[in-house]
Amino acid sequence: MSLLTDKLYRYDAARNTRAAGIYPYFREIQSDQDTEVVINGKKVLMFGSNAYLGLTNHPKVKEAAINATKKYGTGMAGSRFLNGTLDIHEELERKLAAFVGKEDAIVYSTGFGVNEGVLSCVTGREDYILWDELDHASIIEGIRISYSTKLKFRHNDMESLEKQLQKCDPDKVKLIVVDGVFSMEGDVANLPEIIKLSKKYNTSVMVDEAHSLGVLGTNFNGKGLVNQCGAVNDVDLIMGTFSKSLASIGGFIAADHAVTDYLRHNSRAYIFTASATPAATAAASAALDILVSEPERIKALWDITHYSLEGFRSKGFEIGHTSTPIIPLFVRDNEKTFMITKMLFEEGVFVNPVVSPAVAPADTLIRFSLMATHTKEQVDIALEKIEKVFKQMGVELHP
Repeated sequence: MSLLTDKLYRYDAARNTRAAGIYPYFREIQSDQDTEVVINGKKVLMFGSNAYLGLTNHPKVKEAAINATKKYGTGMAGSRFLNGTLDIHEELERKLAAFVGKEDAIVYSTGFGVNEGVLSCVTGREDYILWDELDHASIIEGIRISYSTKLKFRHNDMESLEKQLQKCDPDKVKLIVVDGVFSMEGDVANLPEIIKLSKKYNTSVMVDEAHSLGVLGTNFNGKGLVNQCGAVNDVDLIMGTFSKSLASIGGFIAADHAVTDYLRHNSRAYIFTASATPAATAAASAALDILVSEPERIKALWDITHYSLEGFRSKGFEIGHTSTPIIPLFVRDNEKTFMITKMLFEEGVFVNPVVSPAVAPADTLIRFSLMATHTKEQVDIALEKIEKVFKQMGVELHP
C-alpha cells in the first residue's frame, strides 16, 4: 500500500456509518425529481430537494433541453473562452442580467464554479474579503485560494462585521460576501445593515442568491433578496445558480460591464472549464421564462412554507431563525441525526442530515426543504412521521 493510499485509508467515517447501517448518502433515485420519488422500488416523499419551484419535470423545460440537444448536440468540447460559446449562452446571459437588474451576466458551468472563479480573482494581495461564518462551501473555497486577506465574521452579527471592517486599510478594496438565504439554516442575510456598513467603510458587496432566486423578491417576482431589499444599486455582484429554482445545472454572476469583462478574461474557473451543455442552458432559460410568467408558483411555495413553519413550531420543533422553505430541525447529536434520517426513510420520508464537520456536533440537524408543488396533505404526513421518530429518538420537543 502506498503512503498516499495508507493515509487516505485512515479516513473511516464513511466506513463506520456504513457498518452501523446508518449511512445516508448516495441514495439512488429511480424516478424524476418530484414531491414523490422512487428509491429501491419504493415511493417516498421528497423533502430533501432544492427544486423550490418544482420545475425539474415541467414539460416546457424538458422540451427546451431536448430541442437544444437536437440542434447543438450533447456537449461543447471546450470553454466559453475558445470554442464553447453558443447563441443560447449569450441569450441567457442577457435575460439573467435584465432579470436581476444588472448591466451584464456571465454563465458558468456550475454554481460552485461561479463562487470559486469570482472570489479567487476579483481582489488582490493588498485587499480584503469579509465573509459570514455560515457562507456556502463554494464561497469559502473561492476565498481560500484568493491572495487577499480573509476576515470571517460571526453569523449575521453586524457588530462582528464592523469590528472586522475596522481592521482593514481604508484605502484598499474590501468585499463583503454573504448568502442571501443560508443553505442549511434557512435564515436570511441582514442585507440592509450590511449595506449600511458597506457605505460607511467604502466596501463592495456580493450576494449569493442560490437559495433566494425564485424564492424571495417583491410581489412574488422571484428576483431574490437583493431585489426584495431594494438594493440592486448597492450590491456590486449578484450570484445565482440554476440547480435550485431554475431546474438545471450551472450558475451566473451579474454585475457592471467592467466587472464581467474582467472576469471573462481572468476567472480561471470560467476560462478553463468546458461551457454549460446546450441542454442545461436551454433548460435554465425555459425555467426562467416560467418563473417570470407564473408568479403564482412562488406564492404557492410561500403558502406551503408558512403552513409548514406553523406546523413545526406548533409541535415544538427547534427550527432556529428560518423564515424560508429551508427548515432546519435541530437534533444536536451526530449519531441521532444519522439514525433519524434512516428511520424517516423507512417511514417513507426523504430528508437530508447535516452533521459535523459541516456543522459543529452540537448543531447537527435534519434539513427539510419545500417545493411549490408540495401539498398540505404531504406536509401533514411528513410532520406526523417526523414527530414520531424524533420522540422515539429522545429529541425533546416543546409545543
